[in-house]
Amino acid sequence: MSTIAAPFPATAELRRDPAAQAFTLMRITFALAPILFGIDKFANVLTNDWTRYLSSTFNDILPGSAAAGMHMVGVVEIVAGIIVAITPRWGALIVAGWLAGIIVNLLILGGYGDVALRDFGLMAAALALNRLATSRETAARG
Repeated sequence: MSTIAAPFPATAELRRDPAAQAFTLMRITFALAPILFGIDKFANVLTNDWTRYLSSTFNDILPGSAAAGMHMVGVVEIVAGIIVAITPRWGALIVAGWLAGIIVNLLILGGYGDVALRDFGLMAAALALNRLATSRETAARG
């Protein structure tokens, strides 16, 4: 069974269709943001210590050190962003699931409720991207 990746809207469609604009904006954002955050798990530009966001509960199930665990997280984020770029319908679900895990981790850790709430909003947006991509795929099938 083949999967049709949601096509990028044509320029004319982008100019006139708010749903196409929203889809494109969200597809680009949810492709680039996870990739950039994933790369930063290795570069530490956005924060000097990503491990402070890792609860001991999750750290205990990750192999190796917390830093190695955050590197694994970075790889997953990069892959998720690439999947969103290629097939946003499924990539958006992966990103939403990943954000749900981050939310649980932050709530367990404590002290980051504001970040967890922000990530909840991002998760809702990722789910909206899934619905937009599903709609586009359905329309592309005829």
